[in-house]
Order: sequence, then structure tokens, then C-alpha cells
Amino acid sequence: MTARYAIYLPPPANSELARFAACWLGRDVDGTPVESNFVLDGISASKLRELTQSPRHYAFHGTLKAPFALRVGCELAALRTEINRFAAKQQRFSMPLKAGSLSGFLALMPAGPAPAMNALAGSIVREFDHFRAELSNADLAQRRQAGLTERQDRQLCAYGYPYIFEDFRFHMTLTERLSPPAHDQILAFLQDRIAGDWLNQFMVSEIALYGQPGRDTPFVLIERFPFGA
Repeated sequence: MTARYAIYLPPPANSELARFAACWLGRDVDGTPVESNFVLDGISASKLRELTQSPRHYAFHGTLKAPFALRVGCELAALRTEINRFAAKQQRFSMPLKAGSLSGFLALMPAGPAPAMNALAGSIVREFDHFRAELSNADLAQRRQAGLTERQDRQLCAYGYPYIFEDFRFHMTLTERLSPPAHDQILAFLQDRIAGDWLNQFMVSEIALYGQPGRDTPFVLIERFPFGA
């Protein structure tokens, strides 16, 4: 098995957001199972678990540097050291969030323009790309099934992921792609449950390294890197 790593924005440790996401997905970012107690009319617990399968596998996060295998000759210890150095130079910033829909996927996303987040994500994509192994032909083909634009295809080839820079839309995924009526019902439920100061005053003050031993195993949080440390 080939391990993969990713640089994500995690939910703040021990926060209301972290507790909500863990209960919603049925697991914490460190892999600990969490019992879900959400009840939605007409949607069974087993169906809700099915509708959250992918975000549960990848662990709750916002993608900054998409999953990648390490390039031959690169060590995990060196990656962690460089992430720590990078984070120490960053300044925290506020980014109010809201529950919304992105191409049918329900997620938390910025409540307004997010230039600081866009700049941070772009810097991370470039800064850590020398750690990334090139994608296989099979990986390229799988990504292209989504119907990429020419620019997205160039970004896929250059950086291993198509949705970066101008195509980047920060989001913290909560469901699979949904269709009505489940889409509208669950979105209304999330908008009602995820509200308040803990979203309006959300602060970006750290990044984190997540990893998985192999593609069939879930991602877990490896280490948090606070800004300005």
C-alpha cells in the first residue's frame, strides 16, 4: 500500500464545530468512532450514513493541498518540518462560514468573499508541490472523467489536482452529491443546526497534516500546525 498525505484546514480542536462534524459523520478527525444522534424525517440512520460515506472516509476538513503520495526521496519528517515552518509565518484571520450547496454536495463554505483563504490555499499548493509524486495515468484518467476545462486539466498535470487557484472554492464537505428532495431537506436541516457565533466568528489559525496508509483506509489527522508558533 502507498501512503498518501494531505494538507487540510481542520476543525478547531474541542470546538462546537468539531463536535458537530464528528457526530454528523460518525467519526472524529483522529478516527475515533462517534455515535450519531441526528434524526431527519424520512431519512434513516443507515441512509444518512450512506449519504456521508466519502466525507467520513476523508475526515472532516477543508482541502488546501489535495491528497498526494510522497515523491521518491522525500521523507514524512521533512514534510512535517516544512509545514511547521510555513505555518509559523502565517497570521490568523477570520472567515465566517455558512452551510450551503456546491454542485450538489452539502458543505460549509465562506459566507462571503474569502481572499485570505484563497491566497493561503494557493501558497500551500505551490510551496509543498515538490513533495508530491506524479500522478499515474490511471489517476489522471479518473480525474478527467469529471469533465475538466483546459485550465483545470493543465493544473491537474502541473500540481496533481484541478480545482486550485482560480478554480479553488473552499469548502468543508458534509455529504455526497445529493438530488432533491434529500438535497433540500438535508440542507435546510444543516442550515438550522449549524448557525451562531461559532460560524460567524470562525478563525483560521492553523493547518493540519492528514494521512492514510492506503487508499482503502480512512484519512486521519496526524498533526496540527498553529499559525505564528
